[in-house]
Amino acid sequence: MKTAGIIGGIGPESTIEYYRFIIDAYRRETADGSYPSIIINSIDMKRMLDEIAAGSFDETISFLSNEIDRLVAAGADFAAIASNTPHIVFAELEQRASIPLVSIVEAACRTASTMGLSKVGLMGTKYTMNGGFYQKVFHRVGIEVVVSSEAEQQYIHEKYMQELVNGLLLDKTRARLTEIATQMKERNGIQGVILGGTELPLILRDAHEIGIPLLDTTKIHVTEIVHLMRG
Repeated sequence: MKTAGIIGGIGPESTIEYYRFIIDAYRRETADGSYPSIIINSIDMKRMLDEIAAGSFDETISFLSNEIDRLVAAGADFAAIASNTPHIVFAELEQRASIPLVSIVEAACRTASTMGLSKVGLMGTKYTMNGGFYQKVFHRVGIEVVVSSEAEQQYIHEKYMQELVNGLLLDKTRARLTEIATQMKERNGIQGVILGGTELPLILRDAHEIGIPLLDTTKIHVTEIVHLMRG
């Protein structure tokens, strides 16, 4: 069994989900009742987001690289960042890391491709929706990634940062997010929605009324992590 290193705390609520889902998935696939080896490094989300907001990507890369090195020193065989937003600098982090990194974006792309999707909507923080990293990866396999209107993006980002990362799951917010996704389906012809923020599944995981598949990036990422843990 390999030891997984997780960069967590970005945000705390979804890091809890990662831990729980990894344990559950591993135990389902392992008949001997054993538990997986996981090292979680919970970092300062505010520092990371402030650096990204300021466009200080070199500082973000240095910060996250150092935190990955801490996982290496603790004995991790590979690492994953339990968040979508920092994947804006994933390529640079991957080059610096001395252990393999598991990309949530690449994992989501493989899932969408397996599902036969050709056009998907993307919801997440404004850095994820406008960062271009989802679009770049999905374009390689011929999948178009679209985002909602500027006003809708602002709403999604504000609710994400003010409510979801703080564990606030409000019915009115769920209703509006569901409405935005439904409008994207009707307006843009999307065949699925990437929940490109690891807090979004907390509020939209069961939003079946949208009528198209919802790609839960947390669970997709966890599947890849457990696969690597088991070799």
